[in-house]
Amino acid sequence: MLLATFGSAVLGLLLGWAAFRRLSHRLPSRRLVLFTGVAGALFGGFVTRSAIGSGGLLASLAGAAVVAAAALSLLLRPSGALRRWSAPA
Repeated sequence: MLLATFGSAVLGLLLGWAAFRRLSHRLPSRRLVLFTGVAGALFGGFVTRSAIGSGGLLASLAGAAVVAAAALSLLLRPSGALRRWSAPA
């Protein structure tokens, strides 16, 4: 269980770092992105481990990665190129 927790935290940290490195212009502060990645991964690992039981480290890490990616995607701001201005009425 300790290995799954540590692995989930490291996985979330890596996902947060990769997201910030790739999309820094669309994300808030680095600290918030890294924290969200770790928190999302820990929560995802907990939920996955609760659902499937104690056997399945890889499944637990996969669940951690999915939830961390979903949590990080909520931080994204729209890019400047996709803004649409409505015509005045």
